[in-house]
Order: sequence, then structure tokens, then C-alpha cells
Amino acid sequence: MFTNIAAYRFASLTDLKALRERLTALCKDLELRGTILLSTEGINLFVAGMNENVERLLSELRTIPGLEQLQAKYSESEHQPFRRMLVKIKKEIISFGIEGVDPVGKPSPKLQPAELKRWLDEGRPITLLDTRNDYEIKLGTFRNAMVFPIRKFREFPAAVATLPEDLKEQPVVMFCTGGIRCEKAGPFMEMQGYKNIFQLEGGILKYFEDCGSAHYDGECFVFDDRVGLDPSLDESESVQCYACQSPLTAEEQADPRYVIKVSCPYCFVPTEAQQAQQVAERNTAIHAATHPLPGSRIYANERPFNIPAAYDGQPLIDCLCGILGHISREEWLQTCETGHLLKRIVPEGMEGPDPIAVPADHIVRGGDRYLHLHPASSEPDVNADIRILHEDEAIIIVHKPAPLPMHPCGRFNRNTLTSILGEVYAPYNPRPVHRLDANTSGIVLFARTRHFAHQLQRQFERGNVTKRYLARVHGHPTLDEFHSNAPISDEVGELGSYRVDWKHGKPASTLFRVLERSADGTSLLEATPVTGRTNQIRIHLWDLGHSIVGDPTYLPGKKLGDTQTIAPDAPALNLLACKLSFVHPISKEPVTYEAERPVWAKPRN
Repeated sequence: MFTNIAAYRFASLTDLKALRERLTALCKDLELRGTILLSTEGINLFVAGMNENVERLLSELRTIPGLEQLQAKYSESEHQPFRRMLVKIKKEIISFGIEGVDPVGKPSPKLQPAELKRWLDEGRPITLLDTRNDYEIKLGTFRNAMVFPIRKFREFPAAVATLPEDLKEQPVVMFCTGGIRCEKAGPFMEMQGYKNIFQLEGGILKYFEDCGSAHYDGECFVFDDRVGLDPSLDESESVQCYACQSPLTAEEQADPRYVIKVSCPYCFVPTEAQQAQQVAERNTAIHAATHPLPGSRIYANERPFNIPAAYDGQPLIDCLCGILGHISREEWLQTCETGHLLKRIVPEGMEGPDPIAVPADHIVRGGDRYLHLHPASSEPDVNADIRILHEDEAIIIVHKPAPLPMHPCGRFNRNTLTSILGEVYAPYNPRPVHRLDANTSGIVLFARTRHFAHQLQRQFERGNVTKRYLARVHGHPTLDEFHSNAPISDEVGELGSYRVDWKHGKPASTLFRVLERSADGTSLLEATPVTGRTNQIRIHLWDLGHSIVGDPTYLPGKKLGDTQTIAPDAPALNLLACKLSFVHPISKEPVTYEAERPVWAKPRN
């Protein structure tokens, strides 16, 4: 077995050339391999060899003034992960390029791994910030962590400039592989006005050592031949593509596009014919998966939900009425009495006893997972004319029909877009980056992995994505171009509807442009939502006196209808997500996708 160590320490080092020669000779005698970086600001090293020789190197390093407290993170491997031994003199032991950052004199507060786990267990309102490069994050990161689409650490300062201003007042816990990048990232962010910065002591590797996989998804990328370490600090099955250096999981290595030293799914460039064939095969699979509709069969529907930290220690019935208040207390009591509220004993996906029924007075704990059982139920029909317009290793562009819910909710579980795509793309789980109402048709963007979903969602959050809709409305607007900034209520009303609420509503903004005023008394509009509230375009047009044709809820005359979801054989809601523009997460180039216009969206005059 080989002992692998990673260590760094910021300290004022001098006479670097002599030190380099001394360490080069020592490592050669000890048959060690790896890299040692020396700088006037300190040392950074990754070395592997026989255990006793590694310890001799550490003992020697600790005799150097400033490095007396040098600590290392250990792991083992059955092979030597490094090809040679290098000792280099660098300007910085971790390249950052920002003057005035002082990890020694002005470090950020450090958070021990066990303390971070406790904060996450308690559900504390913190932001986890991953300071690593995007290709590293691809193998894994902390659950719900904020990530940057950067290729090198020198891009980190520019990425910080894109963060929302209010984050400067909130607790931010940053992390990287072993902690060294956070030593500079933390003080830099404090220089930018961030007031509650913490860095994870020892990074991901130390967290794995102390806390295992809790709150972490995947593995940790390392810069040697092992590529990835799992939460047990054992070498994973991941490899790196020889052509593009992208880390590849075992599943990705099974992809026919992975050819050793030639290509992988991320750098393979298919011909147009191959792309068309792939999309055609996927659409054929979708048709097979939806005929008959998967929710048309009677089955026991288990709907999971988690207990928020705010309800820790309270009776189950109080929690249910708090988080799912649209169902009455009497109905929840009846559900518990019939044994249809279940508690999962072991984590999902692991073997163990079946979930057990719990009474209404059962005391819950924050983070616990429960199931609401709906026995012997089938789902309403939907429009399953789902079409894949484009797919590659990062994204899937879907034309969603209507009516079809995006996510499991209410009466729908299997008859939803995410459930159907999950079945067709298994074992992968495509992730929707945004959403459309069940009654709205058009372009929807899915990410193939969690890594790409994070990147794309950041574009939506920053307002860097352009969305265009077409709507046919009742009446002829007076102006050719107009807008609505009417705030929209946060509380759900009748039939799941929302309203304009000037007193308590959330900010909302939509731009409109008239494309045609038709002789039949309708108009064709282009709508550009600036914000993304539920039903936003429908509510703004309803409030302006131009309800969308076919809307079952927001009727002309500012009346509410008597239904929420349109039946598949009813007239369609004349609202189409027709165009979506964003930056592709792999090529970093702007891309635009457009939907085919239905008959109602074409000019009539």
C-alpha cells in the first residue's frame, strides 16, 4: 500500500533555491513521487510513497521555520498515483493573482467538519460555496451548494462579483478539496464586504475523514492518477478523458462514445445524422413509455415529504397543517387514523424494513422523511406528445405539450414530464432547470446532471437567460408595446390561482409586444417575462383586460373559472414558450432554441 498525503501551510519562506535542492535530493532518496510547490508565502504538496518514507519527509519539513505545525491529510492506494517527483518554486503556492490577500495575517474563521455537519443537520440558513473548478465539481459536491462555472481559480474573483448583494450579510461556508483555495478566497471575499465568511477546515478530504458522506453527493476529484476519492477516502472507479481531461464516472465510461485516448461523451462530436438518429430513438422511447400513460394503471402512490427544521420536536399533525395547509386538519387526522402516513426508517435506496404507519401525535424531527400513501389510485389523462428537439451530454431541449404537469403534485405523479423522462433516460435522472405551467406548452430546458443543472440555474438567477412567449389574447391592446409591473400574491387562492396584490404581492414584471390584431377580435402578442412568478404572464394579461384565449382559470372580465387543468381533448391554452436563449455549459457559446408554432400562433390576417 502507498501512503498519499496532501498538505499546505502559509508561512514566510526564504532561500528557496537551496530548499528546493535539499527537498529534491531527499525525495529521491526516499523514493517519493508527487509535487512540492515552494513560494515566499508557503508550501503546498501532494506526495505518495511508503509510509515510513512519507513520515520522514514530513519530519524534515517541520524543521523548517514556519512549517513546525504542518499537518497532512492521509489516504491510501494500491498503486503509486504519481509518475515523477517535482519540486518547484512558484510566485504563489495557489495561483490567485490578487494583491493584498493575506492568509497568514488576516485569515478567515475556520469551521471544523463536525461543526459544519451539525449546522447542516439542524438546517441552519447558510450558503455553501464551492470554490473549485467546474470539472472538479462534476464528480460531486455538498448538497445544494452554490457553484461557479470556472475553469481555474484565477477566475474566482470575477465570479464573486456576480453574487447577489444581500449575500454579504449572510453566513457563507466555503470549501475546496483540502482547504488551500479557501485560505485566499475567504480573505478576498471579506475584502469585498462579506461579513460572515467561514472556511471548512481541511476541506472536503478532512470532512470525509471525520463525517463521511453526510450531506455530500458523489465523490471528490483529486489531482493525481486516482482521479476521484469516495467518502471512505478509497479510490473510486472514475477516470479522466485523455482528450479533454473531463472526469468520467463508471456509467460515463460505459458510454460507446468513450474511447480510451480518443474521446468521451463530453468531447465526442457526432455528425448531424447521428444527432438526428439519437433524437429519433429517444422520441420513439418516449412514445413507448406513454402508451398507455404510466399513471393510467391503478397503483399505491407514495408521496414523500421532509420535515423542516422549524417543526423539530412538534406533533406530526401540527407539522402537516403547517407545511401542507391546503388540506384541512380533519382530513389529516383521518389520513393518520387509516394508517396512510408512513415514516421511512432507513434512507431511500437502502435495504431495510418497510415504512411504518405513525399516529397524528407522533413527534417529528427536522430532516426526517415521511410518506403520504394514496392507495389504489390512478391519475387523470394528460397530453403525452413530448418531443425531444435536441440533446447532448449536458442538456436536453424538450417541447412540452399541454396539459402536462412538470413535477409530481396533487393528482399527478407518474403522468408528469419529469417522471416520464426519468423512466426514458434511466439510469440518468434529467433535471428541469426551470418550469412551465401544466397548461402551457413549449420549450423546456433539462440538464443531464446535477453539475450542469447548477450552472444553468445560475444563469436563470442572474437574469442571463432570455425567454420569449407567444400568446393569443382576447381584445386589441391600445399600444403596440406595453408592460406590467403588477406584484403577484404569494398565497394560493381558489383552484390554485394567484392574483395581483399591490399591498403584499411579490415584484413581477412582463414586457409585451403586439404582433397582430386579428379580425376575429383577438391579438397575437410576444411576451418577455423579466421575473418568474407562477402564472405571471396569464395574471398580468388578465389584470390588463386581455385574458389568454383558452385559459380555464383567468377568464375575461377578471373572473375566475371553475377548473385549473385543461382536459387533453379541450381547446388549448394559447400560450407557447416559443424561444429560449442561454450560454451552453460545455461550449460556453450562446445558443437559442425555438418551438414550432401551432395553428393559433400563426398570423390570421
